[in-house]
Amino acid sequence: MIHRTIRALALGAALLVCAPAMAQATPGQPAPAFTLTDLAGKAVQLAQFRGRYVVLEWTNPSCPFVQKHYVSGNMQSLQKRYTAAGVAWLVINSTAASHPEFVQPAQQAAWLGKQGAAPTIAMLDPDGKVGRAYGARTTPHMYVIDPEGRLIYAGAIDDKRSANPADVKTARNFVAQALDEAHAGKPVSTVSTPAYGCSVKYAD
Repeated sequence: MIHRTIRALALGAALLVCAPAMAQATPGQPAPAFTLTDLAGKAVQLAQFRGRYVVLEWTNPSCPFVQKHYVSGNMQSLQKRYTAAGVAWLVINSTAASHPEFVQPAQQAAWLGKQGAAPTIAMLDPDGKVGRAYGARTTPHMYVIDPEGRLIYAGAIDDKRSANPADVKTARNFVAQALDEAHAGKPVSTVSTPAYGCSVKYAD
């Protein structure tokens, strides 16, 4: 009986180890297509931005790591700088509707407005399909897509893995680096980094 129990536990552990991980969008490959609804209720397709660089920013207003980049003005500065250069900056919140941190479209819009944010579009992804397709694990989690629709960067916004707004000043910003290098016709020197922040609050 004991041996059978041990074997069953071992099998269960093996199944957990072998369970498929969340999908992960891979730099150099086509970015997963999606359609979401913006905060005004209008359908938005990633495909409509073909021909432009696109930044995907996963967000959650309740997350201290997200707040770090808005309290410091860092995220707004990036949004304004690169949208002025023709980049489409898309903010996505994949918090599940059942989670206490879920926000309604009007609440997300009000929060972004209060921060002085300047994305091209902001959207909710309450069923988590888009977040899971990209493998977004944290807020923030950042992705950069080139005009041909290929992912050229995925990961952390910078190399200061803290929630302290003061750290932004000395951080190496991977998103800015990827966009600047790509715009200059250079290969992106850092295409992937481990994202840091709060976990994305997906539905179970």
